Amino acid sequence: MPPKVAALPAPPGDYAELVQRLRAEGTHLPPRLRQVAGHMLAHPEDMAFQTTAEIAARAGVQPSTLVRFAQALDYPGFSDLQQVFRNRLRRESSDHRARLAALRGEVPGESGMARTLLDGFIRASQASLETLSGRADAGTIDAAAEILARAGTVYLVGARRMFPVVSYLAYAFGKLGIRAVLVDNVGGLGAEQAAMAGAGDAMIAVSFAPYTPQTVGIARDAHRNGVPVIALTDGALSPLAVECEILLEVVEADFGAFRSMAATFALAMTLSVATAEKIRADA
Repeated sequence: MPPKVAALPAPPGDYAELVQRLRAEGTHLPPRLRQVAGHMLAHPEDMAFQTTAEIAARAGVQPSTLVRFAQALDYPGFSDLQQVFRNRLRRESSDHRARLAALRGEVPGESGMARTLLDGFIRASQASLETLSGRADAGTIDAAAEILARAGTVYLVGARRMFPVVSYLAYAFGKLGIRAVLVDNVGGLGAEQAAMAGAGDAMIAVSFAPYTPQTVGIARDAHRNGVPVIALTDGALSPLAVECEILLEVVEADFGAFRSMAATFALAMTLSVATAEKIRADA
């Protein structure tokens, strides 16, 4: 009998699998490929529609590096990787009814829908909290709270799905007597609101893939102006990871196409109370 041929590794089938693989393996990539990964996660729309030359120029690499990056993830070529980003945009252009339709295969009928959905979201939240418990470094959280406690004002930056997180932080800091400014972008003035931050202040920036360009841009400007930035994000390949003084990693599970926020809120609550305790201890 002829010898069996080993099956080739399968590339990520969709954007969620791609992000998951990069979280697991991305930090082991060569520096240039990590550079591509960071650009890719920060600018998924560019990856979907721009030419190879345009993407390479914006990422600061040679076009051949994009091909090597795709092949490192087991895609035959760069166009196959690019198709993942195009499919992502098609999926995200659908409304929440499409997400519900995707869940119906897991729901045993209308009578059991509420129970099944509740159980699914509870499992996702539990998985997120267990992951946070296993990965969180108490020393890093303590260092973040120390920076926040020393700050004259804490600026809170987050948009879209993450706006409830920074809104909660604004509420908690206010109740705990910690001076904070919620960058709410009313009138499109988010950058101007955040520009008031100085070196004696601090910033919490929250963003997860697909990252909000405004949040990344505000954090980048603050970091480069000497403002200590605490980033709550989903890994070392996040564009926030290079624009912060302290990185707090949060990996959220999902049920269907709906991602949990349980771990992010747990970490936000921890930061607010730990900061208040630091201030009390130093008083």
